[in-house]
Amino acid sequence: MFERFGEFDSAAEINETAVNLRREGDSDSLKVLAEENGIDSDVLQAFLDGDIIYLCDSMSAAVGKLEVESGRTDCAEIMEDWVEYIKAGCFEDPEVAAAVRRRGKSLKGCIAEILKWSFKNQHNVDKEIMEAAGVPAGKCTIGIPGTATVKQIITRYYLGKAGLKS
Repeated sequence: MFERFGEFDSAAEINETAVNLRREGDSDSLKVLAEENGIDSDVLQAFLDGDIIYLCDSMSAAVGKLEVESGRTDCAEIMEDWVEYIKAGCFEDPEVAAAVRRRGKSLKGCIAEILKWSFKNQHNVDKEIMEAAGVPAGKCTIGIPGTATVKQIITRYYLGKAGLKS
């Protein structure tokens, strides 16, 4: 995922590399840097043209990382919603944006935490619901967390904050 430049820990690290590459006139490497970090091509062009002094801020660096990660992760349906919750958190709280960008934190790691919670908190499905759904099994369980719980799991994963009972 971060084949050429590695995983950056912050927007500041991305910007430092970008400024140095621009100073060297290495637009090809800047394009790779932007692509690896999910930076929009229009933003890259504005940076190359000197219209902006930095390639990204904490929020765009975090959302860019999530875009790259989600493009390489088979996210569908509810998992796509979870990605959007994480992005919303980046827009709402600069601390979340900085944490999402941190080296070692990943979308797959976050989804794994949600999955762990899901397996640990399964509930039996009522027999009448199973019949109505045409489920022939003798027993069926489901463990999908609600929105508030998922947001707590996301916060705990990225920020290390407690407060969620699992």
